[in-house]
Amino acid sequence: MLKPGDKAPEFTGRDQDGNEITLSQFKGKKLVLYFYPKDDTPGCTAEACDLRDNYERFLSMGYQVVGVSKDSEKSHKKFIEKYNLPFPLISDTETSILQAYGAWGKKKFMGREYDGIIRKTFVIDQTGLITDIIEKVNTKAHSSQILPD
Repeated sequence: MLKPGDKAPEFTGRDQDGNEITLSQFKGKKLVLYFYPKDDTPGCTAEACDLRDNYERFLSMGYQVVGVSKDSEKSHKKFIEKYNLPFPLISDTETSILQAYGAWGKKKFMGREYDGIIRKTFVIDQTGLITDIIEKVNTKAHSSQILPD
């Protein structure tokens, strides 16, 4: 289990345009890396739109924002275009990034247990250390959980 103070696991993934994104690209910058279950579902849309609506604030405080889910690049592209999202979304169809960050595991829904994406957000500093992990995500007000007032 990762905890604040740990080094963030290195990752490599492809965004909605097929561009390679790695953790090392963000060296010297602060990063909000958020994991979410599925494009264009109510909770995930609320979370993405809240981050979008506060994006300028994130940038002004030196943060980059990147989302990760198991959805395809094509699905991410449609999601970004539909909601005008200004940040990249990584397609992790193999779940390697999800697993490295502990965002893949057992979930329960209506009495059924299955493996799936666990919604959580990691705040990573300029040196690659995890400074915060948000596990109880408020999808409608997620930015206020990340940014200090």
